[in-house]
Amino acid sequence: MQNWYHIIPKNTGLSIYAWIIFCVLPFYFVFRSSSTFAIIFGILMIVLFFTAYRVSFLSEGWTAYISISIEMTISVVMTVLLGYVYFGLFLAFYIGNIHNKAGFISLYVVHLATTLAAVTIGFFTQNDIFMSQLPFIIISVIGVILLPITIRSRNKRERLENQLRDANQRLSQLMVLEERQRIARDLHDTLGQKLSMIGLKSDLANKVMHAKPEKARSEINDIHHTARTALKEVRELVSDMKGARLQDEVIRVHQVLDAAQMDFQLNGDPELKNTPPLVENVLSMCLKEAVTNVVKHSQASVCNVTIKQSRDELMMTIEDNGIGISEKAGLFGENGLQGMRERLEFMNGDLEIAAGNGTRIIIRVPNVIQQTEQEEPS
Repeated sequence: MQNWYHIIPKNTGLSIYAWIIFCVLPFYFVFRSSSTFAIIFGILMIVLFFTAYRVSFLSEGWTAYISISIEMTISVVMTVLLGYVYFGLFLAFYIGNIHNKAGFISLYVVHLATTLAAVTIGFFTQNDIFMSQLPFIIISVIGVILLPITIRSRNKRERLENQLRDANQRLSQLMVLEERQRIARDLHDTLGQKLSMIGLKSDLANKVMHAKPEKARSEINDIHHTARTALKEVRELVSDMKGARLQDEVIRVHQVLDAAQMDFQLNGDPELKNTPPLVENVLSMCLKEAVTNVVKHSQASVCNVTIKQSRDELMMTIEDNGIGISEKAGLFGENGLQGMRERLEFMNGDLEIAAGNGTRIIIRVPNVIQQTEQEEPS
């Protein structure tokens, strides 16, 4: 509901000067009365009307309905006795600002019926006054009919525009937050594996430095190469997220597992067919993160990767023979696995983690998503 000081309506098709005239006109009709009693009565009705009008804007519930009933009664009395029908426009504006649909329809019908009845009676009781201002009375009746609907439609449009503006603002904030989370995930996925590999090779070089200096020198060269590769990937990530191919990622994880002195076994073909780049990029990131967790936490000696492509779905399984997920349950909440879940959910994919003699991570992506991605460019 509007504030109390909105007694003079805004944006109703009439200027503020017209509404000021409507506020002053009652006194003109009152002072046209011949008797002192009629003048005093008219002034009291005017003061009471605007008092009730202000109260109706300030109150809610039954108090507002009592106020509007008093205003309707005063409007009918002023129309019949003094030929003043313009209070109906103020009532029409107020009714148009009622949000409740049932309340709006009820008051609109009652106000329209009482206004038409009062104008009809007024033509018999105040014929001379009504005929002298017939064009204005017609305009007022049309206003009583159309103004509430116009005001309600305008308010609804403004509410929708405000909701749309708020939604766009929230969407912009969510996009910024999502972009930050994406950058954090990608940096974690990109740098985490390389830094883990550097750490492992550093430990290995330190162990064989005296016994096998050539081996240590080779590991240091690998560390140098890995650091340069990580720097290159970070630069590419900042400039533009490049798409990663699964078969290339398989080669890299093989190198990481070899550096960690773990056996690597691959089942299936990593060269995906009819798979959108987005899906392959996400699967590559998931494979990288899963193998990084195996190296960091599993204490395993073997890591198996199985890739199966069927008509309905693409499934990738990463399995190790380590200590099992039960002793590292905290990994469920870590940035890496949470990022994998979020990426897969974006494509209606699924991540399943099972514990047994080691840990098994099962990733599924439906082929429906892949077909949809393919059909879009055509």
